[in-house]
Amino acid sequence: MSENLVDRASPAWDWKTVAARLPWFYVGAAALLLVAGLIQPNLMQPFLLLLILRQAAPLGVAVLGQAICIRLLSLDLSFGGVVMAVSYIMTSGTLPLPEYALLALCLVFGLAVGATNAFFITKLRASSVIVTLAMTMILGGIVTAFSQLRAPGDATEFLRFLGQTRIGMVPLAVFVWIGLLIPMALFMRLSTFGRYVEAIGANPQAALASGIPYTKVMFVGHMMSSVFAVLSGFLLLGFVGVGSLNIGSDLALNSLAAVILGGVTFGGGRGGMLGPAVAAFMLLFCFNFLTSMGLAEPGKQMAQGAIIAMAAIAYAARGRGRR
Repeated sequence: MSENLVDRASPAWDWKTVAARLPWFYVGAAALLLVAGLIQPNLMQPFLLLLILRQAAPLGVAVLGQAICIRLLSLDLSFGGVVMAVSYIMTSGTLPLPEYALLALCLVFGLAVGATNAFFITKLRASSVIVTLAMTMILGGIVTAFSQLRAPGDATEFLRFLGQTRIGMVPLAVFVWIGLLIPMALFMRLSTFGRYVEAIGANPQAALASGIPYTKVMFVGHMMSSVFAVLSGFLLLGFVGVGSLNIGSDLALNSLAAVILGGVTFGGGRGGMLGPAVAAFMLLFCFNFLTSMGLAEPGKQMAQGAIIAMAAIAYAARGRGRR
């Protein structure tokens, strides 16, 4: 009798169960670190790892928003246009406003972009891919037109402080990333909004039938995504130090790759924030590793596409195996 009680009280999982629930990317990440340590041991130096962390911080912040959209069976490809617009607003001097006012304006701009995306996706039933890609093209065209009159300039003092300051050995941007990641992870796990996101991602029709405010959740999700894109733009602009017309152009694709690699997939509504954050760092580590091996930009793009494809195939196979 007591033996049965002990069996019932003991955890119903072991290390194999835990390993099966972890994103496959963790295994690949560990293998990548091992290979890099053997082939290019210089990359494993603490200073270089912290530098890669700083490079990964803008992507890590953008991933927070992309993860929400994907869990909602949506997508946000407007990151490039948002970051380009933020870069122009903050550096061109077109708007003669104090720096804090420009920062606030960019956040309001992000909310407006997210709300516009959500309006077309929910009210007009348009494809999130088409809507957000069109938004990027529209914003890019507007910024390019204005840049003919006044070109982007240097980043403001606060943004340079944000992107280039270190506290000890650790870049301030890393603390900003962690300061956004932890509350966001707790919010998505513990809040009613997080439960709504999970329900909508698992079955939108059932969620609607049960009274979940689908439209409101989609609006909030896309608005949060665009705000994270703005914050990512702040970090990226501070790190680079100067505005340009192609800044953040690869942010949408890289954020999509990091979210998928981190274990968040379409159709499940599940997936935490830690996996995509780790994947964001590992993507930048992988790019630096490939660069150190002499691989040019076209080769890195092909490797990036192959990584995304393999991750999608792996998670699809894993999902079929659980049924």
